[in-house]
Amino acid sequence: MQRQTDTAPLNDSSSSYGLVSRLNHWIVAAAMIGMLVSGLVMAYGPFERETVFAIMGWHKAIGVLVLAYGIWRVGWRVVQGFIKQALVMPRWQAIAAQVTHWGLLVVVLAMPLSGLVMTIFRGREVDVFGLIIPAQNKIEWLANAAGITHQYVAWTLVGLLVLHIGGALKHHFIDSDMTLRRMGFRAA
Repeated sequence: MQRQTDTAPLNDSSSSYGLVSRLNHWIVAAAMIGMLVSGLVMAYGPFERETVFAIMGWHKAIGVLVLAYGIWRVGWRVVQGFIKQALVMPRWQAIAAQVTHWGLLVVVLAMPLSGLVMTIFRGREVDVFGLIIPAQNKIEWLANAAGITHQYVAWTLVGLLVLHIGGALKHHFIDSDMTLRRMGFRAA
């Protein structure tokens, strides 16, 4: 007699996320939200310049790690594809969910990449916990474009998070379907 476990398989099935997808989701979610909060604190917080620079050093270093992990996460999702919806929903909701999911995947790459380009093309190196990404010759238009992109992608992330979290809570509390539970760590 085979014993049933509460762990997910590693790979996704047509109707359930595997352990790798679940880990990818929650690790990137925590990292992106943490980076968003630290960025907003640097931009709008009450801290003195020295404190902001200390936060910025950590922000940049972790941002490079988020970019590296984000490449893995996006690649995994592209290879695995998206699983079937837990609930048949109106076409506009299905399209909104798909646009939101793809938007979040784009943001996972665009946010740290734009921050890295902005920094190195302003002539500043990035210290990633001892690994140095060297500064490049200053290219102001590129650094400025990357800076504007970084700012707008941050606000796009806020909007996408509101849609994503709101949609997950709607599925859980109003529709009472398995959408949110499928991303938990007990088999859905």
